[in-house]
Amino acid sequence: MENPFEGKEIWFGVGSQDLYGEDTLRQVAAQSAEIVDAWNKTGRIPVKLVLKPTLKSSDGIKRFMVEASADPDCIGVVAWMHTFSPAKMWIRGLEALTKPLLQLNTQHHFEIPWDTIDMDFMNLNQSAHGDREFGYILTRMGVPRKIVVGHYTDPQVAEQIGTWARACAGWDAAQNMRVMRWGDNMRNVAVTEGDKTEAERVFGTQVNTWAVNELVSYVDKVKDDQVKDLIEDYKAKYDVAPELLDKRYDSLFTAAKEEAGMVNMMEDYGATAAVDNFEDLGTLSQLPGVGAQRLPSEHGYGFSAEGDWKTSMLVRIGSVMGAGLDGGASLMEDYSYNFVQGQEEIMGSHMLEVSPSVGSMAKPKLEIHPLGIGGKADPVRLVFSVAPRRDAVVVSMADMRERFRLVMNVVDVVEPGGSLKVLPTARALWKPQPSLKVSAECWLRSGAAHHTCMTTSVGREAWEDFARIAGVELAVIDQDTTPDRFEKDMMMEEIYHRLDNQR
Repeated sequence: MENPFEGKEIWFGVGSQDLYGEDTLRQVAAQSAEIVDAWNKTGRIPVKLVLKPTLKSSDGIKRFMVEASADPDCIGVVAWMHTFSPAKMWIRGLEALTKPLLQLNTQHHFEIPWDTIDMDFMNLNQSAHGDREFGYILTRMGVPRKIVVGHYTDPQVAEQIGTWARACAGWDAAQNMRVMRWGDNMRNVAVTEGDKTEAERVFGTQVNTWAVNELVSYVDKVKDDQVKDLIEDYKAKYDVAPELLDKRYDSLFTAAKEEAGMVNMMEDYGATAAVDNFEDLGTLSQLPGVGAQRLPSEHGYGFSAEGDWKTSMLVRIGSVMGAGLDGGASLMEDYSYNFVQGQEEIMGSHMLEVSPSVGSMAKPKLEIHPLGIGGKADPVRLVFSVAPRRDAVVVSMADMRERFRLVMNVVDVVEPGGSLKVLPTARALWKPQPSLKVSAECWLRSGAAHHTCMTTSVGREAWEDFARIAGVELAVIDQDTTPDRFEKDMMMEEIYHRLDNQR
């Protein structure tokens, strides 16, 4: 996939005022540059931090915020009060800001210089004082933000900023996303439906439909050389079943041609996520399998099945947030429970569409098997088990009438308890936190979807940051969750978000 961080910036705004004199302001600028330079060298923040001139007036702050909001390369703003910066100066600028905000609470010095500290030092180093003034106005105005506290040399501080920067990139991807729907939602299914107009208002994502037979026309126009190149890529990355290189080669050729057609059409229309539906395949000869699985792993695109455009959005966002890290993002669906005491687990899978981007225990096998639905030729698909990973997450999005709700379960992906040798699908097995019973009860109570996005690259913090940026509800099921507390929290969340939507 393309590097989603290439050319993107996080603007770093440092607050002060003219009260302290030019010498102090020169030191503010120098120390701020030292901090930003140190962070840019850590490798922990995937987006370049760009230090802007020190902010000292209401007009200057507003101009900074307006310019940040208008610049397509700026995906977020970090604000830090090096000295005391009177918060009323920030009101007009904060009203104008449309980019994600991180409030930083740090300082240049690590330790109080007990024997030399004087009033000049106190005037220069007032972060503990200034950041509280800034925090007041942010809270009073209801400005959502990430808060990071700690010395700038602490690796955890850089990690937190880096995770937030990934969430900013996910938000930028949502704001510029086009979801290409080939066909409509699976008939009579409730949770895959949703308000596409509201999705564009909340997330900035355009969701539109193209006729399946337009995709067919793209498939028909694919050149043989592009197909053969894809097949060579399959042979390099997967354990290809011998029959696909011999008597079933035509099926492999068709599968690769469908992948090429999907990618070509998405590129022509500027789409970064897609969804199909086995009930509406037009004259496609196969339900897309390996091609659909590779959209996230090879291109960073979102993909989901059965017309579920909301999960396709999540897979694209998860792919962008996790770019460059081990693991990835994929459509997942809860399929079967293991109730054996001490081994309570959930097996997730899907007919064809689970992506190897999330990682596999062994080299994925490329095979062909019959499929009892769709009414088309046997589809070619990748078969593998997702590699073990602690603290992965599965995230769903549901339309709750007047708002969208995200629900996330922190999970530990584990090895299957058996061979699964006759299951011709990609699959994952996980232990949900805190337990299968509690996880399932809370999931059901939340109304969360059966389709999810699994991310093995980024975990809960990135999704929490994303939800805060988007201003959408996020219910988290983790090691500390209890059903009673979860139900009460859901009730309070519902009250808050319904009231918030009336503003």
